[in-house]
Amino acid sequence: MRRRSVGAFMQTNFTAEQLADPGTREAERILRTCVHCGFCTATCPTYLLLGDELDSPRGRIYLIKQMLERGEPATPQVVRHLDRCLSCLSCMTTCPSGVHYMHLIDHARAHIEHSYRRPFLDRALRAVLAVVLPRPGLFRASLIGARLARGLAGRLPAAGQLGRLRAMLELAPTALPAPTVLARPGVIPAEGERRARVALLVGCAQQVLAPQINDATVRLLTRHGVEVVVAEASAACCGALTHHMGKEAPARAAALRLIDAWSRELDRGGLDAIVINASGCGTTVKDYGFMFRDDPAHAERAARIATLAKDISELMAQLGLRPAVRTSDLVVAYHSACSLQHGQQVRTPPKQLLTAAGYTVKEPAEGHICCGSAGTYNILQPEIATRLRARKVGNLERLGADVIATGNIGCMTQIAAGTSLPVVHTVELLDWATGGPPPAALAARSAASRAEA
Repeated sequence: MRRRSVGAFMQTNFTAEQLADPGTREAERILRTCVHCGFCTATCPTYLLLGDELDSPRGRIYLIKQMLERGEPATPQVVRHLDRCLSCLSCMTTCPSGVHYMHLIDHARAHIEHSYRRPFLDRALRAVLAVVLPRPGLFRASLIGARLARGLAGRLPAAGQLGRLRAMLELAPTALPAPTVLARPGVIPAEGERRARVALLVGCAQQVLAPQINDATVRLLTRHGVEVVVAEASAACCGALTHHMGKEAPARAAALRLIDAWSRELDRGGLDAIVINASGCGTTVKDYGFMFRDDPAHAERAARIATLAKDISELMAQLGLRPAVRTSDLVVAYHSACSLQHGQQVRTPPKQLLTAAGYTVKEPAEGHICCGSAGTYNILQPEIATRLRARKVGNLERLGADVIATGNIGCMTQIAAGTSLPVVHTVELLDWATGGPPPAALAARSAASRAEA
């Protein structure tokens, strides 16, 4: 017996057996909220570039619906179009019907992972990314190797499997900063009277690529009377990278390690918030309650952690920024990361904080369109990612700014690969204005300018 839903909303046709699966049941609920309006196509980056209905959210929703209803393995066509989705979630901001596309595409990717056998090279690359990126030690070693091989990138084709290798080499930094001491568990006391106690997600890739972001975050928080706890296991992946590749088991394992670690801190000394300064991670941590909704052993703790999660800009907006101790005439081009503006619906606090710190803030045209980073997307879909980066960089550079600021390490890496302007994290500028050192990217730019003079 199949269950049919009819009316103005999308019709579905699932069996009772299919709906016994919690993931499929939730997918069907989401599908039935879609009214086919097509508003999502106007803000979808891949539809904007490719003009194919199947590369729009509405087209992908139809593909997912058919795939799940039939209960069959994913086809190469379905995989191709779903792989092209950035999970930027701009469609969720646009949708008038409240279609939770994020949960739908995540479920579809898990279905692909379980039912579809990818070509060997594709499978191997995804396996390597899933193992290396969440592990800071392995990731650092791989970047050292990539740096040595970077000179070969220009000899590789831009398309195909070798194009992916080229993308990885081009994204690898020319130098790696030293590890931060924040990778070790500990407590950093507040300066003056304690106003709050928070846990900080140190993260995985960010602590290797840009450890100065965590350092600036701690300085900013402690300067504002916040005690910062670096919990055991918090210097690791939150599960976002593997989750968005459809790899449920490692994603859940990573999430559980953090849930356990933060729960211990909650029981030990209490926490007012869990601070996250990589918005891609923040979107996932805030969704832990949904991720473990059907797990009686962990659902309550996961939901509790999710409600405590805050982007650093959200917490600083609540605390109130201290007056700037130095003035600056810098013009800042603010890039709102998709995971922050669409995934978390946090738009105003970063801009208000930068303005309060004394910077002139400008926003680019098409600010809602993705830069092409999207986790591992700029490696797995380099051709589309490169086109999106060029579009984003062009809009940012036209502002005539001195520096580009954003709240996500993936965006920083992606945009920096396409511009000569310094790219920094928002928190680095806030830290500098309130008493911290200048951001490394700005200091390097100043040193280069002096040398040229």
